[in-house]
Amino acid sequence: MEDSPQGLVKKRRRDRDQDDGSDQIELDASPDDDFQETRPKPKRSRTHPPPPQNLIEVVKGNGDLISKAVKIWVERYQDSPRLATNELLSMLFQACGANYSINEDLLDETDVHDVVIAFVNRAEAGEVEDYQSWRNKALNNFKENLVSFWNNLIIECQHGPLFDKLLFNKCMDYIIALSCTRPRFYRQTATLMGLQLVTSFISVANALGSQRQTTQRQLNAETKKRADGPSVESLNKRLSVTHEQITTLEDMIRKIFTGLFVHRYRDIDNDIRMSCIQSLGIWILSYPSLFLQDLYLKYLGWTLNDKNAGVRKASLLALRKLYEKDENVPTLGLFTQRFSNRMIKMGIDVDMSAAVCAIGLVKQLLRHQLIPDDDLGPLYDLLIDQPQEIRRAIGELVYDHLITQKFNSSPSSLTGPDDSSSEIHIFRMLQLLQEFSTDPILSVYVIDGVWEYMKAMKDWKCIISMLLDQNPRTGSTTDEDSTNMIRLLFVSIRKAVGEKIIPSTDNRKQYHTKAQREMFENNRKDLTVAMMKNYPQLLRKFMADKAKVSSLVEIIMFMKLELYSLKRQEQSLKAAVRLIKDAFFKHGEKEALRSCVKAITFCASESKGELQDFSRGKLKDLEDELLDKLTYAIREVKDGNDEYSLLVNLKRLHELQLLKPVLVESMFDGIALTLRNFRNLDEEVICFLLMNMYMYLTWSLHSIINCEAISEASLSSLISKRDTLFEELSYFLNGIEESKKYGNQLSLRICAILAETWCLFRKSNYDSSKLERLGYCPDSVFLEKFWILCAEIFNTSDETDEEEENTEYVEETNRDVAVIAACKLVATDVVPKDYLGPEIISHLGMHGPGVTGIIKNLITCLRKKEDDISNIYLESLKRAYHRYSSELSSGREESRVDKCLQVCRELAGGLSDMYIGAARNKYRLEILSVVKEGVEFTFRDAPKQLLFLEVAILPFATRLSVPDIIDIKKDVQGRIVHVNTDEDPSGWRPCFTFLETLEEKCLKKRGFTRRKGSSNCKAQGRPSKRPETERKRLFDEQSGSDEDESISGGSDREDKLDEDAPLIETIRSAARGRAPRGERRFHFSLAFGHFINHPGNPNVMIRPYDFPLSETEMRAYIPNVAFGSTRDVKMGRFGSFLSRTGSNSSLDAPALKTLDRSGIFHLMNIRRCEGDGAEASAMNSSNKAEIWIPAFYEGVYKAVDDPSLDSIISWSTSNRSFIIWNPEEFHRRILSTSLKLLSPDYSTFFSQLDFHGFQRIKGSGHLEFGDTYFVRGKPELMKEMRKRSVLKRIQKAREEELEDRLPLLRI
Repeated sequence: MEDSPQGLVKKRRRDRDQDDGSDQIELDASPDDDFQETRPKPKRSRTHPPPPQNLIEVVKGNGDLISKAVKIWVERYQDSPRLATNELLSMLFQACGANYSINEDLLDETDVHDVVIAFVNRAEAGEVEDYQSWRNKALNNFKENLVSFWNNLIIECQHGPLFDKLLFNKCMDYIIALSCTRPRFYRQTATLMGLQLVTSFISVANALGSQRQTTQRQLNAETKKRADGPSVESLNKRLSVTHEQITTLEDMIRKIFTGLFVHRYRDIDNDIRMSCIQSLGIWILSYPSLFLQDLYLKYLGWTLNDKNAGVRKASLLALRKLYEKDENVPTLGLFTQRFSNRMIKMGIDVDMSAAVCAIGLVKQLLRHQLIPDDDLGPLYDLLIDQPQEIRRAIGELVYDHLITQKFNSSPSSLTGPDDSSSEIHIFRMLQLLQEFSTDPILSVYVIDGVWEYMKAMKDWKCIISMLLDQNPRTGSTTDEDSTNMIRLLFVSIRKAVGEKIIPSTDNRKQYHTKAQREMFENNRKDLTVAMMKNYPQLLRKFMADKAKVSSLVEIIMFMKLELYSLKRQEQSLKAAVRLIKDAFFKHGEKEALRSCVKAITFCASESKGELQDFSRGKLKDLEDELLDKLTYAIREVKDGNDEYSLLVNLKRLHELQLLKPVLVESMFDGIALTLRNFRNLDEEVICFLLMNMYMYLTWSLHSIINCEAISEASLSSLISKRDTLFEELSYFLNGIEESKKYGNQLSLRICAILAETWCLFRKSNYDSSKLERLGYCPDSVFLEKFWILCAEIFNTSDETDEEEENTEYVEETNRDVAVIAACKLVATDVVPKDYLGPEIISHLGMHGPGVTGIIKNLITCLRKKEDDISNIYLESLKRAYHRYSSELSSGREESRVDKCLQVCRELAGGLSDMYIGAARNKYRLEILSVVKEGVEFTFRDAPKQLLFLEVAILPFATRLSVPDIIDIKKDVQGRIVHVNTDEDPSGWRPCFTFLETLEEKCLKKRGFTRRKGSSNCKAQGRPSKRPETERKRLFDEQSGSDEDESISGGSDREDKLDEDAPLIETIRSAARGRAPRGERRFHFSLAFGHFINHPGNPNVMIRPYDFPLSETEMRAYIPNVAFGSTRDVKMGRFGSFLSRTGSNSSLDAPALKTLDRSGIFHLMNIRRCEGDGAEASAMNSSNKAEIWIPAFYEGVYKAVDDPSLDSIISWSTSNRSFIIWNPEEFHRRILSTSLKLLSPDYSTFFSQLDFHGFQRIKGSGHLEFGDTYFVRGKPELMKEMRKRSVLKRIQKAREEELEDRLPLLRI
């Protein structure tokens, strides 16, 4: 036994173990040793576990032993190439998941495609393991280890076995063949190995290329010394061998590229496509002499349009790395010209990461000046895009291209010795901001995008000197530039101290690291030092400019005020506070006033010592001066002067009260007296008078709640002032309702103030407390007026809303304010939800997405607070239907009536859509309550209110289960059983529609349940076994898998293979796609063998088809028929086939032989239909086919639907059939003239009706015909009618044909 290959290998292994030590890895010579009993091994230390037994175990391990295992295998290959090759192939097969081995003696004779067929059969039988599956957590490193194994193998084999044609040609053949199979895990693993082989080949080729260059230099040097000689001959030989090896490697690379890459780069699997493109990028970059040409670059360009974002990103990253190397650019000229437009468009890709990579690629194109600036317009627009990553990427591009002008050859408009100075960069930034001067928000987006890269924005001293015209390089700035520069300064300061300057959907508090907080603190110090002396000068210069003062004043809120004391600059801060106070009285706009109040309040609270006392004193002076001005303005109004001064001071008081209390009773009394005495004031003045009264009440209540000792006088005073406010609100509420003299702005303010005040004094807040007297609940009259006002605001058109919108207080005067106010009352239980809740919900979907979103939030809130809100849903439906009834009875125009009905329908649909999925079972009782109470409400006034049943209740009823639907049907049918519905057929039509729809729903659900119950469920991951089928050339050049698994594939084709489909059909029909189980499948004529072998269960229909095969060739194609010898046999004729009637062999199976080369039948394998499943199967078999509707259906529908022919033919009361009232006129005017209904007599027409699926309605007493899918107003349903009639005829023809042929087929 020692002389056998296995014995020799084990002997050498024992010798090597003695030399290398006990930790040496052992590898079996045969891959079949997994199934053999092994000798017991000596005990090892626990710290040194026994090594793996074969190569696959090494790959499945932690990867530390791969290098050593490869070296041992190379030594074994040098001793026994065939044995080692067999072992390597076994590892390759096992890595793909199939435990398969080849007989060593048959290694050369074994056909690759036969092995792959066996692999496919094992995959179909579920006898493989997917090592790359995420479920195998123990094999997380399998992919990396497999790549490492092949890389180490190529490196170790570069001095010998790599250029052995037997070894790697075999490996490549199997890898290419496996990469073209259907099982995904075969393709994934084979593609991974093939791509790594090319990568490793390239590394070896590069090393050989360097060696060739060295040898060439040595040869040139030696040739100069001596033209010939042994050294020159040796160098020439070495150079020739090296060149031959490089050529061999390139041939191997091309083989894998053409056999694997060109098919798998557009595989249906996203990961395979992405790995292909990533590898191609590496190949082009590392081996440009072969790959840097348009033949290979085009694949990167094509995959820029891939449907998967990861593949597009891989292509972009590969291209960016190519363009980063300057030496590659000349070769990329043609490619850039072809694909540059697509690269630019990728900057607006739907995937954010891909778009960022595309912007980086465009930056490289600009660096090499390969694209013109005019093409970058769409990318610059992304500066104002919402995703921060996109904005930052474009900001970097803008900074490099437009601000630093790294890529521009043209000179700058500003020249100087230092073109990178802060002044130059800021000046160029101002040129960009001029595009957005009229929109401060867009300016903020632009600044935020560039801020991270532009250090000049943090040069505070430079910006201040430019604003004060103290910079000699820039000189004086224009007013527009000054405005933009102050915006830039303000935004940059906020960014430097960690403020969020861009609004985002994530409103969570920002958390910063300790290092970030320290950086922000240092920035505050630097800002304070830079601003300390110059800040008052900036305020003096720009105080009167309302566009600049707001941002400029708020800068003080980001300084460290204690530094003023440390730097002995107290006077500078005092001057700044004085100037802020003066700015407050210079302006009357909201932004400027709010900024001044915030700034001076910040100084009063954050400064220390003397500076704090000074700031507080100035704040008190501001309050006193404001009250004096307000008193004077009220006196001016009494004297009949202009109201402007009063309006401005009311705005100032409102902004001040937003931050601090101004509890001066005389102020409140004066405002209330002004409202009472002067009813004709301007609408905006009234709004601010009411708002200041509300703010006073709020601060007064706050002071009482926080007071330890509460006096009765203070409570009485507060209640008195509250009642005064309610009186004024009630007066203006009545005035709006009666005279309509006030606009939308006052209505919105009244709604908001009423809701907020009612919430403040909600009774439940003060029950059982000392403040119980403060509790308040509005009466029903007051609440009803409030809701009427809200509803009127809802119904305001968008145009009117925009015209009356206060642009200064836009967020407080839009339509959403009213719905928020109403919803707040319901959500906080201020008012009974039984009245206001349904009213609000009844407006769902009527007034745009803003209002709809708020109402949905209210529904969510109510759902959390209450288990059952069915009564609210039903009441809201009633309110919506009542609006429709009111419009209908008032005789309004038809469009308004239809709109109200549509709103009611959409409301029911929207509310019922909330019961989807598991919610149907969870809230079954709630849905049932809505339906039952809705039915009860409908029949209180039937048939007048029956439309409510169809419009509002039907969407809820269809959400119920079949038993509940049956109960509802019985209930409705019981209510109409003793009613003569023929007296008012149109009035009872909604009831019949309701019942018919529920009946259809029951049938559909029952059919689904039956199909679901009758389906055969198989264990997941275990496809049905299929008979092994031999096929010599499975993967020929004409039927490659690159077509069937292209990127454009719309569905995953890795489903289980069909049981009845022959293997060859599975392969060859891949380009046409595969039909799911249960549908029609067109197979080759070879299924005829299955038909003959199973005469008792006929399941085929025969049609002519041209498929020229001889009997010998048919052996590999027919899985169900065993063939005898090729000598003559007794044959019986069957059509163009001969069926063997006698046999000279022992095989008891029929043999087939064609009479001519075109006589093979094309068989259509159909699923056997039994009982009720026949129609369902037939319907499934034609789902993919587009049904053509003949003109006959169109002619019938048009004749029935023509109102001018109602005296001859018309719809019945059910609207699902038609009645021929006058047969003679029908024949004369319709049948004889209509080309689509042309019939010589009635019998022919009736036959046509039956042929096309119409059924005679029995018991009608008239010539009435109809069908389930012949519905008034829905002509598109007739295609289902056509489909059903066609399938019935097909089924009947099949049964008749099979009955005729069955006796013959059993011969």
